[in-house]
Amino acid sequence: MKKYIVALVVVGSLITSSCRKYVEIPAVGMHALKYTSDYQDLLNNTSVLEHSYSFPLVSSDDVSIDSIKYQNSFTTQTADVQFVLTYTWAPTRYATNVESDVDWERFYQQIMICNNVSDGVMTSEGGTVTQKNAILALALVHRAYAYLNLVNLYAPPYNPSTASTDLGVPLLTTANLFASLKRPPLADVYAQIIKDLTTALPNLPDLPAYNSDPSKAAAYAILAETSLEMRNFTDAGTYAGKALALQSTLIDLNTYASAPGTLPGKLLDPETIFSKLSSGYNFNKVTLSGDLLTLLGTKDLRYILFTGLNFGTAAYGRSYYRQNYNSNQDVYIGPNVPEMMLIKAESAARANDPATAVSLLNALRKKRFTPADYTDLTASNAADALALVINERRRELFGRGFRWFDMRRLNQDAAFAKTYTRVFKSVTYTLEPNSARYTYQIDNKYILLNPEIVQNP
Repeated sequence: MKKYIVALVVVGSLITSSCRKYVEIPAVGMHALKYTSDYQDLLNNTSVLEHSYSFPLVSSDDVSIDSIKYQNSFTTQTADVQFVLTYTWAPTRYATNVESDVDWERFYQQIMICNNVSDGVMTSEGGTVTQKNAILALALVHRAYAYLNLVNLYAPPYNPSTASTDLGVPLLTTANLFASLKRPPLADVYAQIIKDLTTALPNLPDLPAYNSDPSKAAAYAILAETSLEMRNFTDAGTYAGKALALQSTLIDLNTYASAPGTLPGKLLDPETIFSKLSSGYNFNKVTLSGDLLTLLGTKDLRYILFTGLNFGTAAYGRSYYRQNYNSNQDVYIGPNVPEMMLIKAESAARANDPATAVSLLNALRKKRFTPADYTDLTASNAADALALVINERRRELFGRGFRWFDMRRLNQDAAFAKTYTRVFKSVTYTLEPNSARYTYQIDNKYILLNPEIVQNP
């Protein structure tokens, strides 16, 4: 039964994909993984490995579906129902026990691919030890990032005082289909993420040939994100600094203000550290909240270049939209240079260094406004600087799901914890600080197939 959660979905993706050449795990009956190049082929599966979550794009206060006409356009189709249940912070977003969770399955597909690599690449034929170590390092970074996203979706926010007892997610580090799916402590999953990244670092290139491939910059960036979620702000700032030492180029949006279609595409974006994408249904129906749009203001070039009328009509409000990113108009959600600057700024503010925090914010903002519209931010103390950082994170990272993760972790800060409300079809929905609704329930389909998995509250 366990195969249905982590294995068969991978097998299906490897068999049916026609974009690249793939090899198959031995149990399926094609040819066994034998050569070092076979394992590299597995990691070339960007159709699986480059994609990430969808639902956090819907949960946060960056989104607000205020138009009654728009609300009434949602149907009883499964995708619409899942969207509405996610949007209204329902206890579960699954109306039946047979629906699939695209986010859950996508990340465990990635993990199974990486586990096949880590299990066998070092004993494979036809490659040097250096080549094998490099391939293993790539797999470890992909796996670490998959687990970081899984715990931010299906496990409670990291609290240092409870992480040793809070439930994480099934932690699989081998391709053995019958490994335990019991949920280990959250602290154990975070420890594995850190172990994978630090183990990979010595065998990674400083920068990748393609930004969808892992690198040292990517590993440091993910370590910075991991440390931020763990509230280890000192390490978060240190790792962000190491990522920026390798990659620090910012796009000056002034260059593209009159020609948004010339913005760098995905492969040429100098800000992208590790390309991960969220694509499909949820993105197309995200409407930005008035609160966010007010925070941005109409003179911010991020408003001008990265928002547009939803479905082309003012009646449905504005949505996130970046021209020319790639042919599918996917949303970029991986770590990038601005995010590392913001993590470093938050680390400084929390270390009572408001001057450094604000200096980083202003360096970023100068690239986000015309000179005529730009003014420096100032902060008289660390608390003010931290508030400026959190607001700037929202401006810079909107439309990518990061705000949902910030809402989760900031519940532990009295200055930022708040009650959120939204109205949908005349019903008011409320999300209280530290609510269990900040943690998505695991799709009951997988629990019925694997009863050892314990459900979230």
